[in-house]
Amino acid sequence: MKRIFTAVVLVLGLILSGYAQKNMELIPQEKSLIWEIKGKGLNQASFLYGTIHMIGKKDFFLTDGTKKSFDRAKQVAFEIDMEEMSDIMSLLPLLMQSFMKNDTTLQDLFSKEEYELVKDHFDKAGLPMLFLNRIKPMFLSALDPSAMTGGDGGKKEDIVSYEMEFLEMAQSQKKPVEGLETAAFQMSMFDSIPYRAQAQMLLESIKSGSDASDTQFDQLVDLYKKQDIQSMQTMMGEDDATNNYNDLLLVNRNRKWIPVMEKMMQDKATFFAVGAGHLGGAQGVIALLRAAGYTVEPVK
Repeated sequence: MKRIFTAVVLVLGLILSGYAQKNMELIPQEKSLIWEIKGKGLNQASFLYGTIHMIGKKDFFLTDGTKKSFDRAKQVAFEIDMEEMSDIMSLLPLLMQSFMKNDTTLQDLFSKEEYELVKDHFDKAGLPMLFLNRIKPMFLSALDPSAMTGGDGGKKEDIVSYEMEFLEMAQSQKKPVEGLETAAFQMSMFDSIPYRAQAQMLLESIKSGSDASDTQFDQLVDLYKKQDIQSMQTMMGEDDATNNYNDLLLVNRNRKWIPVMEKMMQDKATFFAVGAGHLGGAQGVIALLRAAGYTVEPVK
């Protein structure tokens, strides 16, 4: 019996070791922001680009390989349909989803001292709490002007969005624009994280101060310019505030994107532009596409 048990353990060990080795082989080790997707019956290659949602104008760049890949694609896909976001009629229902349910207010989520700290922060930014008191804390974090000035303390007009740049390129080349998920779905994720947890994330972000935020942003931009998606993924995974919700914010979404991407790629050559944090790691989009049978390689 002992020999049988030992044999079973050895076999399981070999199986798990082989699985781990195969899994490691799927993780992208190359430093690149632009990747070519081929194989599995595709008639033409598609492309995957890792964006950083906001970056200083002086740090913005597009490689020749990225530009050529974009030109080869027949359509462009973002996390959400960026053209839809320019339609005021589409935005109105989404704005309604930014409010907390059951008449919950920020005052319900913070102590008196904490609320005054948050109120003072947004008052100084020219956003009176009178208009923000029922906004979901995570959505409020996205509205925080201090999060939009970049790591160099620049002004909003000095910040560039890769998504907006690609959208303008798509429109100028008359390429169709698609989304891997809906904006309504992204907004619904805020309801999956308890409001009190969101409030603590917002509070910690404000307490950390601009110097700490600038340092972290600078480190992220440095890794981005080095096209080191694996280190970017590791860095974002070390964020204690969001680590408990990593599956919700990253992993589950990555998995849901794969069949959507497959359908789009079968239809026509697609240029996918998603946050660079979604690309690296064992559960990143590149590893998942490779596991699904595609050849995914960096564009030289």
